[in-house]
Amino acid sequence: MKVHFISPDGETTQTVEAKPGDNLLELAQNAGQPLEGTCEGQMACSTCHVVIAKEWFDTLPPAHEDEDDMLDLASGARRTSRLSCQIDLTEAHDGLIVHIPSESRNMQGV
Repeated sequence: MKVHFISPDGETTQTVEAKPGDNLLELAQNAGQPLEGTCEGQMACSTCHVVIAKEWFDTLPPAHEDEDDMLDLASGARRTSRLSCQIDLTEAHDGLIVHIPSESRNMQGV
């Protein structure tokens, strides 16, 4: 299955092969996307914030309250924002479109 990452400027799309059970943050990081994931999936930060394409948003399980709380702190959060560390892919996500927010910075890559 495929996941499409759209760059912050909207100009570049990177298509990545995925399999059911893959975590979206790990998939993005392995593909070189600028998502830090500082808290390693503990929902203690929002450095893995992504924006899911509107047409795909409802295919994801609802966010937990803790995730919503962290998204309130995310710079540039939108209605279809999610923490990528909380998304485990299923076959229903083949073709998922993920926008990397312009506010994303991977300080580990510096």
